[in-house]
Amino acid sequence: MKENYQKIMEEMLKNIDGQTLLLHSCCAPCSSYVIGLLSNYFKITIFYYNPNISPYEEYQKRVEEQIRFINELDTKYKVDFIEVDYEHEEFLNIVEGLENEKEGGKRCFKCYHQRLEKTAEFAKANKYDYFCTTLSVSPYKNAQKLNEIGKLLEEQYNIKYLYSDFKKNDGYKKSIELSKEYNLYRQDYCGCKYSKNTVK
Repeated sequence: MKENYQKIMEEMLKNIDGQTLLLHSCCAPCSSYVIGLLSNYFKITIFYYNPNISPYEEYQKRVEEQIRFINELDTKYKVDFIEVDYEHEEFLNIVEGLENEKEGGKRCFKCYHQRLEKTAEFAKANKYDYFCTTLSVSPYKNAQKLNEIGKLLEEQYNIKYLYSDFKKNDGYKKSIELSKEYNLYRQDYCGCKYSKNTVK
């Protein structure tokens, strides 16, 4: 039976006000609704770690849009931003042999794990209260798998994971509306060169 991660998150948020959250973000559009929602409860630091994105010019464009959006969004608590090393070669090594997997399959799960583990490591080392990712806002991302990985890393690193399925309650639709409102650059592929090849 699948967990309802939206309801789990709603219960968790009832006891949160001003704790610190390291929030992995893949891009400004996906983060838009999530930051707007969670900044009412957390002091958020956006953790920009996306070694999957290529080419590098695309990566840079998404970084710039993420920073611009944070600077323009009015929030209860100030949102900070951290960009870490690109590590694209590491991503390529991790998904070696899975290049021809369908989008949303095993290759993507490896990618989820790489990005979430880096987030958990950093959150633990820098004493954040929680870690999380914006990825579940997309209807193309497997929220069940993301939360399973989050749970494993929560136990491994002994730091709380914020369970979530941000696409619920029209989260994805709201992210599209916010993207239009803030005139955000919306890419037409997830990020890696393999996902780009699937775009028709």
